[in-house]
Amino acid sequence: MGFQKVTTVDNQQEMLSFVRHLLDDVQAFEYMLEHDWFESDITRIGAEQEMCLVDNKTFKPATINMEVLAKLKDAPWCVTELAKFNLETNLSPREFTGDCLAQMEQENIDYLARIQEVLDGFDASIVLCGILPTLRKHDLEMHNLTPHDRYYALMAAIQKHLLGTAFELRVEGVDELLVKHDSPLLEACNTSFQVHLQVAPKDFVKMYNIAQTLAAPMISIAANSPLVFGRRLWAETRIALFQQSLDTRTTSDHMRERLPRVNFGSGWLRGDITQIYKEDISRFRVLLAGHIEEDSLKKIKEGVVPKLRALQIHNSTVYRWNRPCYGISPNGKPHLRIENRVLPAGPTPVDAAANAAFWLGSMVGMGLHYNDITKHIDFDDVRDNFLKSAKFGIDSTFNWFKDKKVPVPELILKELLPLAKEGLKHQNVRPADIKKYLDIIEARAREHKTGARWALRSFTTLKNEVTIDEAVSCLTAAMIKNQKQNTPVHTWPETTLADLEDWRPSKLKVEEFMSTDLFTVQREDLIELVAEIMNWRRIRYMPVEDSKGELVGLVSSRILLRHFARVSKLQTEQLTTVQDIMIEKPITVNPDTPIMDAMRKMQQNQIGCLPVVKGKELVGIITEMDFLRITSRLMERVEKRSGA
Repeated sequence: MGFQKVTTVDNQQEMLSFVRHLLDDVQAFEYMLEHDWFESDITRIGAEQEMCLVDNKTFKPATINMEVLAKLKDAPWCVTELAKFNLETNLSPREFTGDCLAQMEQENIDYLARIQEVLDGFDASIVLCGILPTLRKHDLEMHNLTPHDRYYALMAAIQKHLLGTAFELRVEGVDELLVKHDSPLLEACNTSFQVHLQVAPKDFVKMYNIAQTLAAPMISIAANSPLVFGRRLWAETRIALFQQSLDTRTTSDHMRERLPRVNFGSGWLRGDITQIYKEDISRFRVLLAGHIEEDSLKKIKEGVVPKLRALQIHNSTVYRWNRPCYGISPNGKPHLRIENRVLPAGPTPVDAAANAAFWLGSMVGMGLHYNDITKHIDFDDVRDNFLKSAKFGIDSTFNWFKDKKVPVPELILKELLPLAKEGLKHQNVRPADIKKYLDIIEARAREHKTGARWALRSFTTLKNEVTIDEAVSCLTAAMIKNQKQNTPVHTWPETTLADLEDWRPSKLKVEEFMSTDLFTVQREDLIELVAEIMNWRRIRYMPVEDSKGELVGLVSSRILLRHFARVSKLQTEQLTTVQDIMIEKPITVNPDTPIMDAMRKMQQNQIGCLPVVKGKELVGIITEMDFLRITSRLMERVEKRSGA
């Protein structure tokens, strides 16, 4: 959302004024379409590269985007994003021909290098990935919102329209994520590589429907976001996370249909581009407004191309995965673009360029063969494919043309790559570039290796050896190393602990090491049950919680030993419950407690575990064994460095 001067709608008069401008903009748009004002004799492409900034020692988010921008000189191409640990670069629009793809990749590399030069002074690095593996829930609190009025206005407006009491994430994969959050800043988890294709008005409907059809294959071969908060979820979890982070809906007794603001669409596009704008205005309340000085209808009467600022502001708050865009070219003519928002950031600039080449070539190639894609596949199948690709990535099987069931690798290798090659040739793209970028897509499909597959395999191996925090930190370190070499992801080796050379836990927090897979009991439970559970699960500490999940006590193996020793001496058979022997007010920490503070608290109080609570709610537990593992890994690293 690139408009600086936007505000929340604070009164009815502001709302009425903005909506009037919005309706005028639609009318002006229709007039320009009807009277052939739009540029149609040239095809341009462009892209936006989003990124995360991380600390080189902890590999956690570095909230320094404003400081980095202040040090970048003459860099209008670099702008802020929602969170302080994000930046975005805008690559130059260029004609879709010749060496345009190589130029796009090189410009991306150059911009990233400029930013990295500044980051070196902060001991930080760029990470290109759909979702940063080391993100923690508290990184997404409002104090990490980039301090710009437009972001504050957007957050306030979304919060205002929330029908429930909190934003909820519910995603199931190998693991499961069920969590509430008090702000829509969860959106900041997502980083993407957004590709733009300029389209002539007469071809817009045809090409937009093709873009919808291609969304699923593009996600499946480019997936790069399988981890959130140390949970293995969807191959491209961005899709679920983005929708749910801005979803203001809630459950109800009646099955009323409400589209989320992040959506794939409700059907094929018919008529013209204004159908999308009209549907979005009809379905979604105005979130943001602004003082609109331009009278678009007056501009039309004067023969001047209007900016359609109200329409663009509203369009920027409805997040279609294929978004229609209006712009004005340097020659003063208006133009139309399709913005592909499904591609995740990374894993490398060359991977991003390959993804762009595959999409752009497939768009043109499919357009050469299918004048109306809606006659060959149902929209319900296209939408179903979209969800399958997000969940299962390259392992998906799609419902394709003529109701054929096609595994993703087969579809890409046999149908889409030939179409993409034909499309790029049609645009006279340099043959060497066609081969370079499409060979990367082919290798991913043949080797069954995407960024998501690499990350999942590496993480699963690592988490069996070290803590989850070390595993995601190791993964992030490996990403940075491979990105700097700009090697395609299908050539990356699985990451090992050797990739984590300089990990520093001292500034980390309890939530990064605590166990959240808890076994608990309640006050009324029989002590023998507690003993058996602790024996079966080989655990030494058992939190006691009430029916609301609030911590009310703690039972340890030492307490059990004392109890059974006393019972044995007395030879009684009375029934004892948890409340008879538990520690009623155990010493606790909260998730944000620094790990060193937690260690000191355990040492000073000579205790072996700390229940972790947020308010009164039990959210985890950390024990001396967790600290032993941390210490062991640090000693191993010290030994390796001294040996070297």
